[in-house]
Amino acid sequence: MVSSNNNIYKGYGQAKPVGYDKEISHTDYGTPCGEYLRRYWHPVALTSEVSTTPMQIKILGEDLVIFKTTQNKIGLVHKNCPHRRASLVYGKCESNGIRCCYHGWLFSTDGEILETPGEHSNSKQAEQVRKKFKLGAYPIKEFNGIVFAYMGPPEKTPEFPHYDAYEISGITRRPYKINYNCNWIQVLDAIMDPVHTSFLHGQSSGIQFSEGFAEVGELEFFERGIQYLGCNTRRVDDNVWVRVNELILPNFTQAGSAFAADGTKSRYFGRSSFTRWVVPVDDNHCIALAWGNFGERGDPIEHNTKEGCERIEAGEIMDRTWEEKQKRPGDAEAVEGMGSISAHKGEHLMPTDYGVMVYRRRIRTLAKNLKKGKEPPQPQQKKGDIIRTNGQDTILRVPKRNIDDRKFIKSIGSAVMKMQFGAEKMPIKDRDNHIINKLTNMEKNGAF
Repeated sequence: MVSSNNNIYKGYGQAKPVGYDKEISHTDYGTPCGEYLRRYWHPVALTSEVSTTPMQIKILGEDLVIFKTTQNKIGLVHKNCPHRRASLVYGKCESNGIRCCYHGWLFSTDGEILETPGEHSNSKQAEQVRKKFKLGAYPIKEFNGIVFAYMGPPEKTPEFPHYDAYEISGITRRPYKINYNCNWIQVLDAIMDPVHTSFLHGQSSGIQFSEGFAEVGELEFFERGIQYLGCNTRRVDDNVWVRVNELILPNFTQAGSAFAADGTKSRYFGRSSFTRWVVPVDDNHCIALAWGNFGERGDPIEHNTKEGCERIEAGEIMDRTWEEKQKRPGDAEAVEGMGSISAHKGEHLMPTDYGVMVYRRRIRTLAKNLKKGKEPPQPQQKKGDIIRTNGQDTILRVPKRNIDDRKFIKSIGSAVMKMQFGAEKMPIKDRDNHIINKLTNMEKNGAF
């Protein structure tokens, strides 16, 4: 018997595909977001991947070849030789550049045509080509095991950003790279979604980090220029755990630790488990390039392994069977399961998605402004700045009081963040000690 209530099942009415946010999802050359992203330095490869055997990569929709000369100079160039379009992934690396396999043209790491050996030595045409034309190439900077590139207009090249995370003492940094089979926004969203940590990593898949993660805390979001912070303050027994996720546009991310903090013992301004960028490969793929941070103020040194970095990045190792992924999904399964480009127009965003909404909106605005001729802001406000970051864990012993505990712990999170921001203009060498001392005194004196 067919039910007379035609409103029970909604499948047919929702079968029509819904669209996605093209303004922030498309990152090829010439697209608004693609041009916006090209105003920044991005990591493109691990130093360990680059050798005298050319490697083909794709970044921001461009097919590129990265290589190292026999004198250890790294080049990043367009894939195809400008002579007859042969692929330079088959090129031969020499002391001063890369030579095309097809006709022997030699290119320097900045794209200059050094030799056209198949042409007559007196050829005026060949001479003119060597003088006037260059292979497409991009400036690179190798830093601590990661290769960065700037892929925008040369006259707009910004200063290479220097984050305070590079200078935290007692930290061992391990470069890592994770491939995602989906659009970059899906991966970036997670950093501004503190609630997913409680469910995906603490309930749905069992305890992937610690039991404390499963507790749903009190949320507060901060928008500070192009820095976005999601503060999740949890109660764990007699302790209050303030965990801060961080996004600095367009794609720099940090968070608290994955394994060093569980809410059960005091921790003062423990720093991020990773220092990470989410970089579009094309519209349907992206990569996370990062350092895993290990040591007293990062994650425990025993996690300084390939598998440890994967667990910090996504909650689980990447190479697993389908059955394992279904039983214990991590971040990769969650974001890739949305499809290669998530149907944003089918989302029902909630108050807990505030961080996701505001950062997406800002990227749209900055991309539109660039189209009108206004350059986007850089992370450093003035030349030579060391950029202060705030991704962290703080755990303070604060027993419950005879008041509304959820409001109380949220006020503690706010007080911690306010204190942190107040120290922002201090010299880097003094800032961390100042924050740690303040937190210690807050806990000791119950000054909340």
